[in-house]
Amino acid sequence: MMDADLLIAATALLALAIMTAAVLTAWQGWLALKNRELEMRRLPPEMENGSAEGMARIEIADLKERIRKLEAIASGVDI
Repeated sequence: MMDADLLIAATALLALAIMTAAVLTAWQGWLALKNRELEMRRLPPEMENGSAEGMARIEIADLKERIRKLEAIASGVDI
């Protein structure tokens, strides 16, 4: 009786170890896939920082929008 229980326990432990190794291998593969996807999306170095002119336009547009909202608040208009 003890030998059968020991055999079942050893088999279950071995199956658990094999399943754990398979899941960890799959996890590493998934992480590698996501890493490759992120590398494919990466912008070229000249586009990462953007041009100073483009950033200035965005900032000016943002400031104009803030001013418009503040003027609306000051005049009592609900945005």
